[in-house]
Amino acid sequence: MASQIKQLRTAVVGAGKMGQIHAKVLSKLPQSRLVAIVDIQSDKAKKLAKEYKCLAFTDSRELIGKVDAVTIAAPTKSHLALAEIFVANKIPVLIEKPLAASAAEGEIIVALAEKNNMVVAVGHSERCNPVVQAMKRLKIEPKFIEAVRISPYPFRSTDIGVVLDVMIHDIDIILALAQSPVKTVDAVGVNVVGDYEDICNARITFENGCIANVTASRLALKTTRKIRVFSRQAYLSLDFLKKEGVVIKTDPNIDVVKWIRQKQDEGNFDFAGINWPDLLHIEQLNIDDREPLRVEQEAFLNAVADKNNRPEVTAAEGLAALKCAEAILKSLKEHKWD
Repeated sequence: MASQIKQLRTAVVGAGKMGQIHAKVLSKLPQSRLVAIVDIQSDKAKKLAKEYKCLAFTDSRELIGKVDAVTIAAPTKSHLALAEIFVANKIPVLIEKPLAASAAEGEIIVALAEKNNMVVAVGHSERCNPVVQAMKRLKIEPKFIEAVRISPYPFRSTDIGVVLDVMIHDIDIILALAQSPVKTVDAVGVNVVGDYEDICNARITFENGCIANVTASRLALKTTRKIRVFSRQAYLSLDFLKKEGVVIKTDPNIDVVKWIRQKQDEGNFDFAGINWPDLLHIEQLNIDDREPLRVEQEAFLNAVADKNNRPEVTAAEGLAALKCAEAILKSLKEHKWD
């Protein structure tokens, strides 16, 4: 007989767009019983709570004693204050990205989580993208990473630039792939529409020698979200939007290299008629297409239920992404365009 899934009492703080999405996911998970919505705007909290037949509050402290886990989907500037309320009262939290309004505030959250031995996860949902999950299973050691995330102007998040808005997704993924401390960061960017950068390119060098080149823009004509990874084991070309990718592994292609060298040594061989892709062993990445926020919440709740498990993105990893983003922003100021 299968063991019964432990159902946790959950709540969402923030009834905005992301809060609505999290509430929908939590209402459907077998290990979750959504019991409350919190928002400082009472009408918004009540409207969302009515939809999911749960309680509505305007004060997060009302949740103490009523919940086992909380998702914080409120504005970034409130993350630290909210995390302090819950973690100090032994309530695990999943905090929407970025972890906090600054690395300094993020460090307080991480220290608080460690002090109270509480699970604190960060909602970098792109880490749960089916393509990234499939790539993780390959366990590659990258030497060079190139990420591009561009789109037309979104008419939202105008209080922050493209680095903290969207590039931070790729920063988190790159840090998870590189598995090494950041050594240097060089970046250049420009603001066009508002007071914050709308376009940014950064080059990140890691202590283990891995290099990443990452570009983000919210002024493009179309949306593109791609990453390419070069390693000794394989070359990967992945498309986050199309949820597809190709893998060219080293071992199956060794015979191709030998054949080319043999023909070169023989001389007078006409390579003009050779179609290079036909020679390679190219595999389509095996992708399990699951909803990223569902994967994210399942991992978080599993970690809450059993601390032998871990969330997809820990508070420490969220802090590392935030620190790298701040280093990029610092470099932008040093290379400011006239």
